[in-house]
Amino acid sequence: MSTHSHHHHDSESCRRYLGSLSDYADGALTDELCAEIEAHMEGCENCRVVVNTLTKTILLYRQSPAPDMPDAVKERLYKVLHLEKFYRSDPTDPQGSSST
Repeated sequence: MSTHSHHHHDSESCRRYLGSLSDYADGALTDELCAEIEAHMEGCENCRVVVNTLTKTILLYRQSPAPDMPDAVKERLYKVLHLEKFYRSDPTDPQGSSST
């Protein structure tokens, strides 16, 4: 006979909370939902691991400097997003100015 209380674990509640775990790790949820998730994690090792991993990932991401992007990549990105009018690799290039 087990002395510690054993929560009934069902994957349905995991699925219900899975979409919110990222926001939970980011601190972007209501107190009520946080309490629900914490209660769920008491008995759910899997969700605890997911939240711990997310929290560490977010922390590492925030600590690392933004990577430098090569001009060619930046230019391609701007084109794909249809923002090329905002991108000029050479500020002295008149191509970006409004010439008719």
